[in-house]
Amino acid sequence: MRIVLLSGGSGKRLWPLSNEIRSKAFLKLLSSEDGGKESMIQRVCRQLDSVGLLPHTSIVTHRSQFEITQNHIGDMIPIICEPYKRGTFTAIALAAEYFHSKLNADPNETICVLPVDVFVETAFFQLLYKLNDALASSQADLALIGTVPGHPSDQFGYIVPHVESDTFYNSIAQFAEKPDEAMAIRLINQQALWNCGVFAFSLNFMLSYLKNKGLPIDYDQLLGSYENLPEASFDKEVVEKTAHSVVIPYEGAWKDLGSWDTLTNHLENTVIGIGELCNNSINTHLVNELPTPIHIIDVPNVIVAASPDGILVASKNKSSQIKQRLSNDWVSSMYEEKSWGTIRVLDYSKSGKEIEYVTKKMELYPGKAIGSHKHKSRKEIWTVISGSGEFMLDDKVDPIQTGAVLQIPCGASHGVRAITALEIIKVQISTHKEAAN
Repeated sequence: MRIVLLSGGSGKRLWPLSNEIRSKAFLKLLSSEDGGKESMIQRVCRQLDSVGLLPHTSIVTHRSQFEITQNHIGDMIPIICEPYKRGTFTAIALAAEYFHSKLNADPNETICVLPVDVFVETAFFQLLYKLNDALASSQADLALIGTVPGHPSDQFGYIVPHVESDTFYNSIAQFAEKPDEAMAIRLINQQALWNCGVFAFSLNFMLSYLKNKGLPIDYDQLLGSYENLPEASFDKEVVEKTAHSVVIPYEGAWKDLGSWDTLTNHLENTVIGIGELCNNSINTHLVNELPTPIHIIDVPNVIVAASPDGILVASKNKSSQIKQRLSNDWVSSMYEEKSWGTIRVLDYSKSGKEIEYVTKKMELYPGKAIGSHKHKSRKEIWTVISGSGEFMLDDKVDPIQTGAVLQIPCGASHGVRAITALEIIKVQISTHKEAAN
């Protein structure tokens, strides 16, 4: 069995901490076993490891999230990068073709797909082994896991099973996509389950499906045509069109921590970062990534979240409306996690129409490096504010330490390696807007 974790999302539901690069799976807000904090992706990898499945796991994500993914999970599992965001169907197809073309996997091997931000107890991951058994026993094309609903909800899709008491799985009668609450009650009375986005199938099933749709089954060919592929979900493209499917019921807790209202129920502290809650601010949470303190006085039932990207103040039960209020051309991230450290935008200004000034703070972890690169239309000034390392400009390498000022002309190759933790203020002066890393 091979496990595929799907990572992505627009990062709008938990704004301002999440964004297109740092989606909710990368927020280090959950309590870890060692008493520190971990992200959802780190939690899922830890749980997969505890049941022996991590060595068989890969993750699919957009190339813009490669560095932050690597920053959270290191080299534990392979990362398969999408060149464009095209939905869960193409992401799963890319993983299947990677196994087929690059790893020469057995066509009969079972592929199990699940979202990277699933929040469940470890017992849930033990159930993944049963998906393989369900496929073999039923001879079905697809096997899913559905969780027993705790309440009627219009936020989840439903799976209506044919209840068969003599098996640990049931055949599927129908799917219902996010019904209204009245319909959800009727579905639950039919023993419907929440669809938790976990699918299993043989590699051969997926390859045959792609071939029948006229898509290439070679990994490199699919990558080459990725830009022109339509956006499609695996549910609508495959699951709802596959007649012979089965579902395994899961009776444990399964939660979607995709809103501030649900996520705050799992935070150990009501205040994270600098600030305080005062005077009857009951059921209020403060999550502050800014160096500026925030004080909340006598305001119950709200979430206050602050980051370099912005500040959100919302009642918890309406906080999910932020997703609709952020436009498609919303401001790009002011804070990013890289494989080598972090980078934060401190200031941005323009002089006339041609010259752009951006000031950033870079923090490099000890032993990490930013490889040699250059900018055609931008010069930079770096000031080392703490730490030591090595700086490369064209073919020359020099040691650097606190207080060093480095001038980088347009078109010059440059890079840096941290010996100790290294903090650098970088001023970019561009003659036109050029994407910066």
